Amino acid sequence: MNIQLPDEQKIKILCSDDLFSIMQQVLLREQKIDQDREHFWTVSLDNANRVLNIELVSMGTVNSTPVEPMEVFSVPLQKRTVKLMIVHNHPSGELKPSDADKDITDRLIQVGKIINVPVLDHLIITDKSYYSFLDHGVMEELEQSLKYVPAYEIRKRYEKAAQEIGEVKGEKRKATEMAKAMKEEGIAIATIAKISGLSEAVIKRLKGE
Repeated sequence: MNIQLPDEQKIKILCSDDLFSIMQQVLLREQKIDQDREHFWTVSLDNANRVLNIELVSMGTVNSTPVEPMEVFSVPLQKRTVKLMIVHNHPSGELKPSDADKDITDRLIQVGKIINVPVLDHLIITDKSYYSFLDHGVMEELEQSLKYVPAYEIRKRYEKAAQEIGEVKGEKRKATEMAKAMKEEGIAIATIAKISGLSEAVIKRLKGE
């Protein structure tokens, strides 16, 4: 459902306060769509961070709402958005993000990277306050997560790291350097084996420089 905004609200979003000032009004005025249930919105931005569109993606229960990446990005892509912010409310008044909140944000960050629409922030809001994932360093933390990163992307990332260590001669040497870098980052042995092509036994014996 598209949220109709007056022209004065189609402003630049320069910080989390700007976003909250708009979404707080949306939350307060949408009495007809049940404030006691969780809602999930997307806020589409242009290159200058001006608001293109606000879309109500889903509405759930008092403590959760279903979110699918296809639904999240559907309308923003139609609106030719180049940046995205996501917002949902907590009817309980508790602003601390749940593990599920972090997980869906992690997933949407990776989908955004694939389609070249970066997710800039995720706000949890009530009618009085908000929690910004960006301001609290959670977006930066999730940017480092590999949970939803495709295997080919992980391989590409660590191949580059291996090459930066020094001149790599031969595929086996390349795979070994990549595996070392991944091991030093704490990636699971089984995951390293799958991506590098080396056996788990070989990987376990590898030591950093």
